[in-house]
Amino acid sequence: MTLLSIDWILLIEKLVLIAIIVFASLGIALYTTFAERKVAAVLQDRPGPNRAGPFGLFQPFADGLKLIMKEEIIPNTANKFLFILGPGLAMTAALMTCAVIPWSSHVELFDRTIDLQVADINIGILYIFGVVSLGVYGIMIGGWASNNKFSLMAALRGASQAISYELAMGMALIAVLMLSGSLSLRTIVDQQMEAGRLWNIAYQPLGFLIFFICAMAECNRTPFDLPEAENELNFGYHQEYSSMKLGFYLFAEYVNMIMSSAVMASLYFGGFDIPFVDEQHLVATNVLSQNVVALLGVLMLLVKIAIFIFVFMWIRWTIPRFRYDQLMNLGWKKLIPLALVNMLITGAVILWLGK
Repeated sequence: MTLLSIDWILLIEKLVLIAIIVFASLGIALYTTFAERKVAAVLQDRPGPNRAGPFGLFQPFADGLKLIMKEEIIPNTANKFLFILGPGLAMTAALMTCAVIPWSSHVELFDRTIDLQVADINIGILYIFGVVSLGVYGIMIGGWASNNKFSLMAALRGASQAISYELAMGMALIAVLMLSGSLSLRTIVDQQMEAGRLWNIAYQPLGFLIFFICAMAECNRTPFDLPEAENELNFGYHQEYSSMKLGFYLFAEYVNMIMSSAVMASLYFGGFDIPFVDEQHLVATNVLSQNVVALLGVLMLLVKIAIFIFVFMWIRWTIPRFRYDQLMNLGWKKLIPLALVNMLITGAVILWLGK
């Protein structure tokens, strides 16, 4: 490939789309922290943050400024290179997930058709699993490089928890792939938008439940927040971190939660599909333009993501944390057998219907 053979306009389009998605994800993550505190306040019958700006809307900026202004502290006995690499790797892995998520159909600008997806690769699901696995290294490297026994113990917990629940998540996902016959998220979403076809949640309710539980474990959300168990391990794997290094770890958790919600919405709830609306018919009959329909698809996907995020928060402030043996028993003795049974039932039904 030479410089002249590169489609520079397409490259610029993709770079602009990446910048929009990354900054939008960071902005949503910023205000997700605010929403978390407000939801917790409502569930605990208290006002929550309400001092910084009207209704406390500037509180996320105050929190971010506090993290930026705090002193950078690196322990003398820490491995400095890995200590800095850990939070950067965690944040990078969290943001890389957005590359294969179809945010909507396409828009038409300047006589060009622009897909609202960074990369429609035919192994999108495998890409997501690979990137999610990289996030575990961010936790493990940060806990080990701190040279703190509590941080290392929390990092080991996080790594073993991720390995345990990725197995059940993968097997729950195989059932969806058996229905769709594709690893591409775009294809899976398009199939759910076909006339007469229901969303995958109608065909895979048990698979979705398993996937949702495993997603909470992957995001280290309560009741699966054993790597951050403050009352057991002081502060968890990021105990020795301060300033924006700590902020990267905290932000990565919220970005992971957003991306997990987007993946679940795409796999089981039609992605950007608007329920009970034929988007293509609206475009074909000139009721709405393609750009307006694409924008409505983005908003619909964001609504589904917001619902999932609220459920994440609701569970966090309602259910207590598991003991570690309960966490492992649930993953290995309950979820994996259930995922296997779900996969076998799905295969049997597909074979029966295919005859």
